[in-house]
Amino acid sequence: MPRRIRLASLVAALLLTGGCAGSPTSNPSARPQPAPASPAGSAGAGAAPAGDAIDAAAMSGIDVVFLSTMVGHSERTLQIVRLASNRLRDDALRTLAAAIEATEADELAAMRGWLPTNGPGASAAAHHHEGHGDDAALDRLRTAPDADVDRVLREVLADHQRSAADLARAQVDVGRNERVRDLARRIEQSRTAEVELLRGTP
Repeated sequence: MPRRIRLASLVAALLLTGGCAGSPTSNPSARPQPAPASPAGSAGAGAAPAGDAIDAAAMSGIDVVFLSTMVGHSERTLQIVRLASNRLRDDALRTLAAAIEATEADELAAMRGWLPTNGPGASAAAHHHEGHGDDAALDRLRTAPDADVDRVLREVLADHQRSAADLARAQVDVGRNERVRDLARRIEQSRTAEVELLRGTP
């Protein structure tokens, strides 16, 4: 499936499933709290600690779909950077890839902890948890000659991170839970900055 069509379908899923799990609760004890600051030294937005769970009742279906979608996307990011990390020649690119890996590993742990494990929300998460990546892109990276690995990683990772920024931007517009929306804002900012760095690397 072409990437633009896949992205459009994911954004459509975000928009269409907004009422699946209901609106965030009005119970003050379950009201979302502000997300913590980004960890120092990372390339982009940090995430809440994995154990810092969100009450499933405080999330709408649209929040669950976004988190599940981003879990799949971050899993693919880790595949991409780990596949190329030992072959990179450019020191700046190697540093950026390592920072991206550290940031997304932290975010991934947090998002997994936030996703509901039972009830309607868990069903929504299972249905929208995809790998979110083009296997052909991984094959390009895997088979790239050593002299081309840096260039191929920049192209593959920039395209991948741009998709994450687009998905996060959509969540900021339509999400219900403020903590999830805050994470989406930070993801949009960090992935956009990463794309600029990847494209600007000599």
